[in-house]
Amino acid sequence: MLTVNTHEAKTKLSALLAAVEQRGETVLICRHGKPVAELRAPAAPTRIDPLAVHPELAGRILYD
Repeated sequence: MLTVNTHEAKTKLSALLAAVEQRGETVLICRHGKPVAELRAPAAPTRIDPLAVHPELAGRILYD
């Protein structure tokens, strides 16, 4: 995990984004030594089957 202050984050944003994108780094952005934000890649989207039976309805649906 990289830790940078807000000034450094502003001046090196492109390089920090590249580190997140290419190496999967997480960047902790601090102000006066206290964490205020975290820059990281988004979680992989989960694919939901639109035709799957809803878990609450499973076992309740009767097929003829």
